[in-house]
Amino acid sequence: MKETGTPSTGALSQQARSISDDLMPRPFGWQGKIWVATLVFIVVVGLFFYTQQVREGLGITAMRDYSTWGIYIANFVFFVAISLVGSLISAILKLSGARWSTPLTRISEMIAVAAILFAALVIIIDMGRPDRFLNVVLHARIQSPITWDVLVISTYMVISILLLYLPMLPDLALLRDNYKTAPAWQQKMYRVLALGWNNHPDQYRILHRATRILAIMIIPVAFGIHTVTSWLFATTLRPGWDSTNFGPYFVSGAFMVGAGGVIAAMYIFRTHYQLGKYLTDKHFDYMGRLLVLLSLVYLYFNINEYFVPAYKMKAQESAHLEELFTGRYSLLFWMVQLAGMIIPIIVLMFRKGRKPRPMFWISILVILGAWFKRFLIVIPTLSHPLIPMNRVPEAWQHYFPTLREWWITAATLAGALLIVTILARLFPAVPVVETIEESTEKDPIASGNVNDA
Repeated sequence: MKETGTPSTGALSQQARSISDDLMPRPFGWQGKIWVATLVFIVVVGLFFYTQQVREGLGITAMRDYSTWGIYIANFVFFVAISLVGSLISAILKLSGARWSTPLTRISEMIAVAAILFAALVIIIDMGRPDRFLNVVLHARIQSPITWDVLVISTYMVISILLLYLPMLPDLALLRDNYKTAPAWQQKMYRVLALGWNNHPDQYRILHRATRILAIMIIPVAFGIHTVTSWLFATTLRPGWDSTNFGPYFVSGAFMVGAGGVIAAMYIFRTHYQLGKYLTDKHFDYMGRLLVLLSLVYLYFNINEYFVPAYKMKAQESAHLEELFTGRYSLLFWMVQLAGMIIPIIVLMFRKGRKPRPMFWISILVILGAWFKRFLIVIPTLSHPLIPMNRVPEAWQHYFPTLREWWITAATLAGALLIVTILARLFPAVPVVETIEESTEKDPIASGNVNDA
C-alpha cells in the first residue's frame, strides 16, 4: 500500500486485521435492542412530562419559595461531575505517559460528551421555560457565578467533542474503507467525518500536536468547571454551603465518580462486545487502584467538610448537621458514606476486589452514592433558610420530588446513556489504529511508515 493510502483489509497484517475485526462496531443484538427500547421509552415519558412543565410552569414540581432548587440541580451537579472523566483519562493519564489507558480513552470521552451535553440541558429544564436561557446570555453579569458556569461548561463541551472526534479520524478512515457491511447512510457518514484522512505522516503530526494541545487545555477547564459550579453554592451564606472547601471537595468527588463511570462502561463493553483481550484484568486492576486513591482524597475532603462546622457548631450549621447525622436524612447520608465511599475503599484494597465483576458492582455503588451525595448537598440545606419560615403552608417547608420530577430526571439519565450507546454502535469504543500501533510497537510518525497502522 502506498504511504498516502488508507489501510485496507488486504494491506493490514494478520494481527492488525484481527484487531480491526474485533473492534469494529457491531449491530445490536436482542439485548441491545431491548436496552435501547427501554431508554427510548424513559426519554419519551420524560419529554411528555417536560411538555407539561413548559405549559404549566414549575408548579408541577415540589419546588416552592424556599426550596428553589431540587433534584434538577442535584442532577446537573452529577452530570458535571461525571463529565470530568474525559479530562482524567484522556488528558491527565495520557499526558503522564500511562499507555495502559489507551483502550479507555474513547469510552471516557463518549461518557464525557454525553454527560456535559445533558448538564447543559438540565440547566434549561430547571429554568422552567427554555426561552429563559436567553436571559443568561443577553443579560449576563460578569460578577455572577452563573455566567462563569455557562462559559466554562460551553468551553469544556467544545474541547470534549474535539477530543472525542479528532483522535477518531484514523479509525473513521479505516471504517470508510473496510466496513463495507454497514448501511449506505453509515458508509456515507464515515466518508464525510473522515475529512479525507489518508494516513499521511504529516496528518499524524498535526493530529498528535492538536490532541496534545487539547489535552493540556482541558485540565484547567476541567478544574474550573467544577470549581465554578461549587461557587454557585459557596458564594451564599446558607449552612452547608458557606465553605471555602467546596472547590476541591467538588473536584475530588467528580474525579471519583468519573472513574466509577469508566469502570462500569469497561465491564459492559468487555462483556457484551467480547473485548476481554483489550479491556483486560490489568486495566481493571489499574483503574481499581486509581479509584482507591481518588476515594481516599474525596474521603479527606468529606471529613474536612463536616468536621469544621461540627467543631464550631453555629446554630444553623448545628441544625443542618443534626438533620444529616441523626435526623430526617440520616439513613440516606450514612448509606452514601458507607456504600458510596467506605465499602469501595475497603474492597478495592484487595486484589480479588479489583477483578472485573466485583469492580463493576463497586462502580455501581460509587455512581449511585455520587448521585445521592449531590442530592444531599442540594436539598437539606434549603430546609434551613436564613430567614425563618413563618406563616407558610407546611408543604412549603419540606421538599420531596414529585413523580413528574423523577421522570424528567430519569429521562435525562436515560438520554445520556442512549447517546453513549449510539456512539458505541456507530464508532469503535476502543481506538483501533492506536491499538494496532501499540500491538506492533510501531509509531507511524517515528517510522515514517503508516502501512502497519
